[in-house]
Amino acid sequence: MIHSDLYIDLTEKKGKGIFTSVQLEAGVIIEISPVIVMDQKDREHLDKTLLHDYIFEWGNQKELCCMALGFIPMYNHSYSSNCEYFMDFKEDSIFIKTVRVIMKGEEITINYNGDWDDKTPLWFDVID
Repeated sequence: MIHSDLYIDLTEKKGKGIFTSVQLEAGVIIEISPVIVMDQKDREHLDKTLLHDYIFEWGNQKELCCMALGFIPMYNHSYSSNCEYFMDFKEDSIFIKTVRVIMKGEEITINYNGDWDDKTPLWFDVID
């Protein structure tokens, strides 16, 4: 499920990103997408490719990884994100939920650290 008012467009500095064509209220689930779960052996191969930047650690012990489908790989990072993501290991899915009101035309972002307000440095230089 992808909210019908989301779309992909170019950002000013980050390449492509996800935007909304309507105002979104806080606490709204805007996407639920399945994932493809892979083991550590697959992860070793993926880490040598561009896909490294698009996979998620997966499982209670982060012993696996996954590739999310839908728009999930296209959400850009922000330390002051307007959404957060949740992993459902039982259903093999990830969902995105707004943490505040998001205005029409605003880019929708997540914090790649997992918690929307986590300021831990990432593996790349952040444009925020």
